[in-house]
Amino acid sequence: MDPDLARVAPESLQSLLQASHADPFALLGAHPVAGGMVLRTLLPGAQAVVVLDIDGRPLLELQPQDGSPLFIGALPGGSHPLRYRLHVRWSGGGETRFDDAYRFGALIEDLDVWLLAEGSHHRPYEWLGAHPVTVDGVAGTRFAVWAPNARRVSVVGGFNAWDGRRHMMRHRRECGVWEIFLPGIGEGELYKYEILGADGVVRLKADPFAFRAELRPHTASVVQRLLPGLAIDEARRRANALDAPISIYEVHLGSWQRKEDGGWLSYRELAERLVPYAVGLGFTHLELLPVHEHPFDGSWGYQPTGLYAPSARFGTPEDFRAFTDAARAAGLGVILDWVPAHFPSDAHGLAEFDGTHLYEHADPREGFHQDWNTLIYNYGRAEVRNYLASNALYWIERFGADGLRVDAVASMLYRDYSRREGEWVPNRFGGRENLEAIDFLRRMNHLVGTQRPEAITLAEESTAFPAVSRPPSPDLQGGGLGFHYKWNMGWMNDLLAYLARDPVHRKHHHDQLRFSLAYAFSENFVLPLSHDEVVHGKGSLLAKMPGDVWQKFANLRLLYGYMWAHPGKKLLFMGCEFAPWSEWNADASLPWELLGHAPHAGMQRLVRDLNRVLRSHPALYEQDTASEGFRWISHDDAAHSVLVFERRARDGRSVVVACNFTPVAREGWRTGIPAAGTWRELLNTDDPVYGGSGVTNGALRSEALPWQGEAQSIVLRLPPLGVAMFVRVD
Repeated sequence: MDPDLARVAPESLQSLLQASHADPFALLGAHPVAGGMVLRTLLPGAQAVVVLDIDGRPLLELQPQDGSPLFIGALPGGSHPLRYRLHVRWSGGGETRFDDAYRFGALIEDLDVWLLAEGSHHRPYEWLGAHPVTVDGVAGTRFAVWAPNARRVSVVGGFNAWDGRRHMMRHRRECGVWEIFLPGIGEGELYKYEILGADGVVRLKADPFAFRAELRPHTASVVQRLLPGLAIDEARRRANALDAPISIYEVHLGSWQRKEDGGWLSYRELAERLVPYAVGLGFTHLELLPVHEHPFDGSWGYQPTGLYAPSARFGTPEDFRAFTDAARAAGLGVILDWVPAHFPSDAHGLAEFDGTHLYEHADPREGFHQDWNTLIYNYGRAEVRNYLASNALYWIERFGADGLRVDAVASMLYRDYSRREGEWVPNRFGGRENLEAIDFLRRMNHLVGTQRPEAITLAEESTAFPAVSRPPSPDLQGGGLGFHYKWNMGWMNDLLAYLARDPVHRKHHHDQLRFSLAYAFSENFVLPLSHDEVVHGKGSLLAKMPGDVWQKFANLRLLYGYMWAHPGKKLLFMGCEFAPWSEWNADASLPWELLGHAPHAGMQRLVRDLNRVLRSHPALYEQDTASEGFRWISHDDAAHSVLVFERRARDGRSVVVACNFTPVAREGWRTGIPAAGTWRELLNTDDPVYGGSGVTNGALRSEALPWQGEAQSIVLRLPPLGVAMFVRVD
């Protein structure tokens, strides 16, 4: 058969050689012609190419067209192979045999194409990215990437000498996705996408859906199988409920504890050390600063470039799954910090991905965060919303995350966030609300809530935006944002500002102390003492406290006692349980040596006992989000800076909490009590075992002497800078 039938036009040959051809599958591979079949393969660096049948028998030697690396040939009708391999002798030496990537047909199924195009695919990560699969009996990896405006996209890696001409992809124009199956490529291979953008510029991009990435400073994606999904866990659903005891230990994996040589602990080593430590302290959940892959250590993960890849700093995706498995097995929930608010502009990332502003807004007034020098997702684009929402589902389904703490929600909700007049674009109604971001958050929370009802989402939201933790309307066009919990930033700021004052002045700021109860049940709150309060020159929690050394520790014990008694779930940043003097240093281990000193060890013991008391008394957690779970007994004694209140369980059992915010011990202090009987001191932050002065109480019998509106009262010793909790025992 005439081999000239396989020749391509000069302009087509030139576009193949320049890797600018928009449809390489139309030319490369095997194609029927009158009387037979033509075969073409583009193999720069090849000296000779022979076509083999599936059993390895030679069928045809291909010839270079016009001395180019495009090898062509023709087979007569009836003898052309439906399946074939190529035997290549390379000009640099060596020979290889492999299946031709261009003999395989379209990969993404029609329904998935339609859902991807619509932006309604719940799990696009099952198709996009790199997936080791077997096609037509051949093992390899299926690659797919969304780049609708690109002129050409290639997969490049060591397997093709990073040559974008070798594996140009098929464009599925229906959904803007480029795809190809590469035989013989398996897990562990490094790869990127070489993209000829709409602007004519060639860019090397990491895979937005990569399940694994290289450790910085390297930026390639790594072929990684998708880990098996996990079934819905009813036990975790109960542990995450509004009426469950929740006490969260927030952790930065790179600095919780380090090896003797200063190196990072791996995910598996952290499973052996961190999990039992948190369980031993009585915490119910871990919250991890972002584990997404990120290029800059100093961002702590909050500027991710690999939203689907656990950071290689600590191991592989399997290693991270082993960590979350160990936490679940120990009854410890895992919450992941999640960053859909912005992304960095690193060249290998999402910025100008296909030569257009694909993931981000083109207008910097909408698409650039001045505070962080990062880019803002275009939430109005269905495919971008889908990319982010499916990522939330991915961490829950594939790694067993109990939930996601969504970072910087306030920056998403408002178009004028941290911007001056003229630096932002109003919404279509002329307002400042980011309607597209609001719609995205509702849809994301709806997706998580309907697909994984055991999981929770938590909003780091610092404004008075209404109904953050209330369900959206059925049509998702109104109502709340759909989060399960919101961080109570107002409580945190007010309380830390109050406690920073010298106790002699606190009586003038009593409203600052009790104001949080005016809105405590307007949202489902988490009370956070997070990493943000112990960095950037803010000092440690201990250093914020006034007074001498004893008073500093007493004030911090008071803070923790009041926090654990206050309505709302609890969150404490790592290390704060033993009160470091210095603020958090992300580049070193926590100062564990402090536990050799009694005041610090006492603080750790207090946190352990607060968690124990919390978990064993439903009055302290069961109605955290309901006003029925809290009642003031005394809130107006500003002169003595004293608060007394009752926490109540649904069955009526209660814990009475007395707080003294001055260093003056109050002997013979009478307070009302909600019921007659003997009231036993459950916990006192001034107990000597915590480093206190010992102004404690045992069991106190109530008297029928009305006080503070109560029919019964008790006389107690009110500890200096302390909190005492009481429970009725008969």
